[in-house]
Amino acid sequence: MPPAEGGMALGDIYYILFRHKWRILICTLLGFGAAFAVYMLRPPLYQSEAKLFVRYVTEGKTLGPPGDDTRTISTDPRGMTLLNTEVEILTSLDIAEQVADTVGPAKILAKAGKGKDRNSAAGLIQRNLIVEVPVGSSVIHIVFRHPDSTVVQPVLAALIDAYLKKHVEIHAAVGIVGDFLTQETDQLRTRLSQTEDDLRKATAKAGVVSVPDAQKAFPIQIAQIREQIFSAEAELAERASLFEQLNKHPPVVPSTTAPSVPEVPVAPEILDKYKAVSAHIDLLQKRIDDLLTQFTPENSRVVEAKGLLADSQASKKKLETENPQLLHVQIAPPSQGTSKSDGTDPVVEAAHLTALQTKIKVLKGQLDELRAEAAKVDDMEVTVQELQRQKDLEESNYKYYEASLEQSRINEALGSGKVSNISQIQTPSPPAVDWSKTSKLVGGVAAAGIAIGLAWAFLIELYLDRTVRRPIDIERILGVPLFLSIPDMHTRSFRRKVKDAAKAEAQRNPEHSDLPALADSDPLHPFHETLRDRMIGYFESRNLTHKPKLVAVTGFTNSAGVTTTAAGLAKSLSETGEGNVLLVDLTLGQGSAQQFYKGRAIIGLEDILTTRGSAQVQDKLFVVAQEPGGDRISRILPQRFSKLVPKLKASDFDYIIFDMPPVSQISVTPRLAGFMDMVLLVVESEATDRDLVRRAAGLLAASKAHVGVVLNKTNSYVPAALHQEYLGNA
Repeated sequence: MPPAEGGMALGDIYYILFRHKWRILICTLLGFGAAFAVYMLRPPLYQSEAKLFVRYVTEGKTLGPPGDDTRTISTDPRGMTLLNTEVEILTSLDIAEQVADTVGPAKILAKAGKGKDRNSAAGLIQRNLIVEVPVGSSVIHIVFRHPDSTVVQPVLAALIDAYLKKHVEIHAAVGIVGDFLTQETDQLRTRLSQTEDDLRKATAKAGVVSVPDAQKAFPIQIAQIREQIFSAEAELAERASLFEQLNKHPPVVPSTTAPSVPEVPVAPEILDKYKAVSAHIDLLQKRIDDLLTQFTPENSRVVEAKGLLADSQASKKKLETENPQLLHVQIAPPSQGTSKSDGTDPVVEAAHLTALQTKIKVLKGQLDELRAEAAKVDDMEVTVQELQRQKDLEESNYKYYEASLEQSRINEALGSGKVSNISQIQTPSPPAVDWSKTSKLVGGVAAAGIAIGLAWAFLIELYLDRTVRRPIDIERILGVPLFLSIPDMHTRSFRRKVKDAAKAEAQRNPEHSDLPALADSDPLHPFHETLRDRMIGYFESRNLTHKPKLVAVTGFTNSAGVTTTAAGLAKSLSETGEGNVLLVDLTLGQGSAQQFYKGRAIIGLEDILTTRGSAQVQDKLFVVAQEPGGDRISRILPQRFSKLVPKLKASDFDYIIFDMPPVSQISVTPRLAGFMDMVLLVVESEATDRDLVRRAAGLLAASKAHVGVVLNKTNSYVPAALHQEYLGNA
């Protein structure tokens, strides 16, 4: 499991790597072997490379109204979707199948699996084809790889040709080619000509050049004629009043001033009629001139006005024929605005009245004509507008199909597969050896071996192996003080270190020539002395000065080294020469004191208080054991022990070391731990489960015992030059 705090340190990585170095090394060697096999069995491929520059893409729909049917889209960085579409076309199965047919499936599969299957050849082309578009570029890179050097270049050339043809098929307007375009263009031209004829007829029928212009002109003309009618009616009323006054009071004309006017034998009514006809002719001529500025000569209004003019001219001619004297009559021009005559000639005023009446009548007739023509134009407006819209639509379609026909002719002239928007920057290059894929594969296999070894090591260390292995594990799991870590004395490296240390000490002290032999006989003695010193320092830090001090040594299994640690601690305490040490064996006859007794029998725990001399095994060291009786005595031991503790504390021993049974839910160790001043829990490195250590510490803590840990049989895998984790192991 990963560390509880601080994550994984550099020392943890070193420990994992060096502890599992053989696993990692084996996996690495296997990976390199597999990489070498891949190198031998998978020779490098040959490749050919080409580059296409896509200037733009012309998109066309199948059929539809012109205007939005064809779009030319630039392939700038924002048009990457278009380039991706081109990539999909290049890598499509249809293109691969066309290339397989062109080059030949047998040739493509000759060095890549054999056979003549078209689908297999197309699949091989797809797998070995690499098409890329660099970011921000309009160039497509195409690479084709194959084991046969004679195949790569022809396949890539055939691929580009097939792509250019497919590009035209996809982006051009499907179905609009050749005869179809010609036929459709001719039909549109005929329909457009017919519509133009219908529009001209409708416009001629309306009598106008332009319906919108006529609709704008009619209101203006109607307003002008109404104004003229109002003005003429006002003038008529004025002249009628003047004429009435002249008739009532004829003016006196002096004889001296009277001009000599020749007598004209013309009846007054004929003269008035003649003057009225002449005035009417002038008005009609002026009206025709005005109409021709707005309408064509064929317009009904113009034609009608010309007819009235001809009738008036015929009437005038008839009067002149019947009365030749009228040819000598001077006709005054029609009055303008509100101009008045001299007011002295009643005959002239009568003529003016007749002319005004005729003028008003004609103006009213013209007004009616204008209103009728305006209504006629309004009736034709819908028809003319519909024909105009139809003409515009047919004209637009005609131009579109005519342009499409011209483009089709251009494409046909260019030839199949030739497009102007795509250029080959680089044609398919000659075959070249491609080491990249082989190198990546070989490197990947070799790296996979190393990765598997590392993953295996870290998997075991962090998840599968849940044992306590290092001093730092004690600190992370229990949070209790670690008194000592004892290395595994059976390892070759430990024995070599002990011998080297003994030889160095013998060289420093030649008089102690037996030190190497002593080191070989008891290599753990220095560690027991260290444990003794740290325990004494612990008691001093707690200010424990009473005697004797009760120390229990326990573990989890019989092979954890509990008995050896207890005996070594007792021996090292007795060597201080400051007091007596009693070693009590409570492990149900495991014979922990045999190394001191040299084969002699050991007395019982209760006998030590009465027969002390028989328990002494060396100077200041006494050894006792639980009496025979086995399990029955062990069950009553806590009660007996509680009675013996006062007696033991009253003795003159300085330290009493108890070799306790392994910690379990049914052992007496947790029940006796509360009597102890110190409980040393011996944990076997790389053998004791972490959860077991955690539960044992919890049982001992429940008895309010002071627990210290001794990590036994540790192994130092990391070289000291890289990382030093253990203190004083050699």
